[in-house]
Amino acid sequence: MNIHNASAERVRTFRRDVWKFYRVHGRDDLPWRHTEDPYKILVCEVMLQQTQVPRVVPKYLDFLEAFPTVSHLAHADTHNVLELWQGLGYNRRALALKRAAAEVTRIHGGSMPVERVDLERLPGVGAYTAGAVRVFAYNKPEVLIETNIRTVMFNEFFENAITVSDRELHSLVEQTLDTRKPREWYWALMDLGAHLKRAGVRVNNMSRHYKKQPTFKGSDRQIRGAIIRTLVQQGSMGQQRLVRTLSFPSERVKEQVRALTREGMLQKKDRKVSL
Repeated sequence: MNIHNASAERVRTFRRDVWKFYRVHGRDDLPWRHTEDPYKILVCEVMLQQTQVPRVVPKYLDFLEAFPTVSHLAHADTHNVLELWQGLGYNRRALALKRAAAEVTRIHGGSMPVERVDLERLPGVGAYTAGAVRVFAYNKPEVLIETNIRTVMFNEFFENAITVSDRELHSLVEQTLDTRKPREWYWALMDLGAHLKRAGVRVNNMSRHYKKQPTFKGSDRQIRGAIIRTLVQQGSMGQQRLVRTLSFPSERVKEQVRALTREGMLQKKDRKVSL
């Protein structure tokens, strides 16, 4: 279906069906749906990047118990932040989130910004995350595109398509957006998309922007995660001891230690490595 030919009636029917599904099957138990605090929304959005909801829920609750405000996170010890982050993967997200909190504290007086341009200037906050904060914290009618929303749109409007670009989807998401209640509308879309996936609908390959997740086992990402996890558990270590502790080729461990040091995630002093 050409999105430019979607009639007003088709849009109304689509909205009606999405809202009907949400009234019966909405995931009201998700903790981030019970707050409009932009800091807490930012935490959940960063955690949800490339991580499944069931893994995020307990980590989100523990993280906010330890760092309940943006100021708490800004002044937190990096070791403590990474310790609470273990199990989510992609540890650089935790450090970017801490840096974002520091900038909010320093530049914005501890109050999360509202405008997209200010949000996108924060470390680790891209276009989608900035839009999500504006939608879910401030109820602003932004256009959001993520995997569950893609699933709904592909399933409903692109049944016979081979590939669809996010540019095409942007137009459709904007056209169907319920601008009166964008926060709940996106909850409804995401819940429907999650339901379709559980029912066996697989349409991500239709997206021109879809990239298959590389194998984790034996990857640089696995090695990086093991390095961070070991230092969280044992503290500062000599590099040779760290290499011997991990069951990966020594040169690959050293390579990732160098990379993590360049990125500011590790520190090396007197032949010892630490967070």
